[in-house]
Amino acid sequence: MLTMKIFNYKKFLLVPLLLSMGACSNYLDVNVTPNNPTEVTPAVLLPSALAGTAFANNGELNRFASVVVNYLSGAGGSPATWDRFNTNGADFGNQWRFDIYGGALVGYQKLIESADQRNAKIYTGIAKIMKAYTFSMATDIWGDIPYSQALQGEAFVQPRLDKQEDIYKGNQSLGIQSLFDLVREGITDLDATTTPKPGAEDIVYAGNVENWKRAGYTLMLKMANTISDKEPALAKTIITEVLTKNLYITSNAQDLNVKFGSSVGSTSAIWNLAVFGSFSNELILSTRFLNILRPNAADPSKTDPRLPVFFTKPSTDYVSIDNGYNGVLPTPTTTWSRYAPYVTGTQGEGPVRLLTNFQRAFILAESALTLGTPGDPQALYTEGITASMKLAGISDENIAAYLKANPNVATLTGTNEQKLEQIITQKWIAWTGNGLESWNDWRRTGYPKLTPSQNAVGIDGTRPVRAAYITQEIERNPNFPNPGPQSNVKLWWDVD
Repeated sequence: MLTMKIFNYKKFLLVPLLLSMGACSNYLDVNVTPNNPTEVTPAVLLPSALAGTAFANNGELNRFASVVVNYLSGAGGSPATWDRFNTNGADFGNQWRFDIYGGALVGYQKLIESADQRNAKIYTGIAKIMKAYTFSMATDIWGDIPYSQALQGEAFVQPRLDKQEDIYKGNQSLGIQSLFDLVREGITDLDATTTPKPGAEDIVYAGNVENWKRAGYTLMLKMANTISDKEPALAKTIITEVLTKNLYITSNAQDLNVKFGSSVGSTSAIWNLAVFGSFSNELILSTRFLNILRPNAADPSKTDPRLPVFFTKPSTDYVSIDNGYNGVLPTPTTTWSRYAPYVTGTQGEGPVRLLTNFQRAFILAESALTLGTPGDPQALYTEGITASMKLAGISDENIAAYLKANPNVATLTGTNEQKLEQIITQKWIAWTGNGLESWNDWRRTGYPKLTPSQNAVGIDGTRPVRAAYITQEIERNPNFPNPGPQSNVKLWWDVD
């Protein structure tokens, strides 16, 4: 069964990466020296690395997180197991080995090396920003991970696990560069004089350097926001630094999106997993999320206008099940409500959204409220809702009508804690399609408020707050704790 699962995963999720990377059998571990052709140019390496990060964010880990935060319910297979809070070291080995370490991160490392040989600093700048993004994604999932000794081939065959605190904050005595400094270094590279410049091979911004700088600073906002409950003073300092630079994502057109193709073998991961592929009937719209977006079916003015954009309605009404439900499923499956083209693209092209304008607005609304950084929480909160709705194609008129009819949504009220709940709840709705981002927010703030699934099991019946370390990695590398922390053990930054 495991062999078949790995074969199927590689078959339909790794094709875009394999096509552009070549010799990919040599990229399967964090400690293997890649056996690349002697001349691989930055233009060849860039798109494959970007696609690797998007696959990691959008694929099996996204299926897991989308169920855990109740966008979707598990109707079968692994999602049904996760919906009842069961996960262990047998999960996500492909994502660790193929997508994250053996795919995107090796790709960025080789890109930096190739670009440095050619004084192609724009390429190294992009690679460092995205390397930081990908490492942040990995540590937010697993906690302590190989970081400073990873990607160095035979120099560190069994790399140590760096503490999550050191990954975010740095540790000079151990030679650990902070993720923030890695991003700063990337932004500096973008300012360097360079001849080779990316064009169409940059599948995010087509070589627009200013947008990459904006993405870098927005990534710093995201990471500061992630650690803000654990390290409020540091988070405030970094957010203030970014605001002073005044160069971050401020429009939907500047979002960091990765687009895929629409032909077989080039589509996004979630398209194959949730809509089109052999695993698609393992996921269905969560009744709980439907009730958030449509609290009163008899009163259309209360329905969030993004609902029909986020989810399909093939039948007369939305077809969903509750989280953890293990009874008879609705039939036929063709009537099920699933992620709509907003998430998957009409034929699988996506985009995969990694950093967005609405995200930036909600982060600044939260930090203004909780950390006292510059800005009006209400104005930034409204900006976040509006940016999300515009991204979903909702007209200005319909946005205004919805907010007027729903003052409980439109206006921050109550204590600061109640206002924070409103901000994170709307951020959760806006992030529909990216479960990992909302899982991060739920773990660090406790919002949105999620009640236990039906038939919850897991560790002590609790919702996972981390992924367990990969069994094969524990067996291979003695630096991994054995036994490792289970899914109920909080990460360093998770103090909620």
